[in-house]
Amino acid sequence: MTDAPDPQHSLVTAEADADERAAEAVLRPRTLDELIGQERVREQLALVLQAARARGRTPDHVLLSGPPGLGKTTLAMIIAAEMSAPLRVTSGPALQHAGDLAAILSGVTEGEVLFVDEIHRMARPAEELLYMAMEDFRVDVVVGKGPGATAIPLEIPRFTLVGATTRTGLLPSPLRDRFGFTAQLEFYAAGELRRIVDRSARLLEVDVTGPGADEIAGRSRGTPRIANRLLRRVRDFAEVRADGVVDESIARQALELYEVDELGLDRLDRAVLDALCRRFGGGPVGLGTLAVAVGEERETVEEVAEPFLVRSGLLTRTPRGRLATPVAWSHLGLTPPAGPETLPWD
Repeated sequence: MTDAPDPQHSLVTAEADADERAAEAVLRPRTLDELIGQERVREQLALVLQAARARGRTPDHVLLSGPPGLGKTTLAMIIAAEMSAPLRVTSGPALQHAGDLAAILSGVTEGEVLFVDEIHRMARPAEELLYMAMEDFRVDVVVGKGPGATAIPLEIPRFTLVGATTRTGLLPSPLRDRFGFTAQLEFYAAGELRRIVDRSARLLEVDVTGPGADEIAGRSRGTPRIANRLLRRVRDFAEVRADGVVDESIARQALELYEVDELGLDRLDRAVLDALCRRFGGGPVGLGTLAVAVGEERETVEEVAEPFLVRSGLLTRTPRGRLATPVAWSHLGLTPPAGPETLPWD
């Protein structure tokens, strides 16, 4: 018999999650002027919004693409704030039927910004309804079933759709082409992340030295969300085990405790490299075998660990399997074999 969930534990967990969300909300920039990094996207988007305000019309629909944590949700909020418009938030997985989307669209107000996160995961019936809403600002509501069903056209106010996706290639062309402005968010440079850490530290009232901020920024994988998360964890360490000041030494100790190394690799990243090098001689090894070796699902290894490992030059994907690079061997303190394996492990 399994133990019943502890209500007190559930309450504490819910409160902790709420605190994390509240902290993230405090750190989000609210205007384009406050946004750090993404200079090209910021300038282009500023022109789109300024032109829309000058014409007294709603901006074109906006598609934001890029890896998680780079600020797609933040930009959607900024668009609404810059246009002084209300923001309505939903997600692709929540739109599995045309009726789900019709219910949302029927409630939008003039000029409202509708943000759909992970828009590539929206179901096809809802997607086809969205085509008409984006172009003609109307939807056909079907009343009844079978041969007696009737489609009633429903006019909706002009709105701006902001779609966010981490997988642009999964968006069908008819949907992608209906966006008037498309922005590809890039990973942040170390200097930009340093500025983000400094800004977040001021908002959280954390005393961070320059070298301490550099240490956090350097291990943040080019991602503001990770930088802010690491800052909060380092703050906790400094308050509990030190005098509250985050200097270089404290930042290093805290990040080592949380298993984030100098390249920003976490436990899963190092487990993948360790299995690849120590167990399989550097590869090539198939994704399925590698996932079993680290005790994770294939999708977790492929979508969570591999992108950063490949971008960092630690791992390569080949038709025969995954290969560790000389940089990976060096990072683990190992000597690479004299030559590559002749056969894949899968």
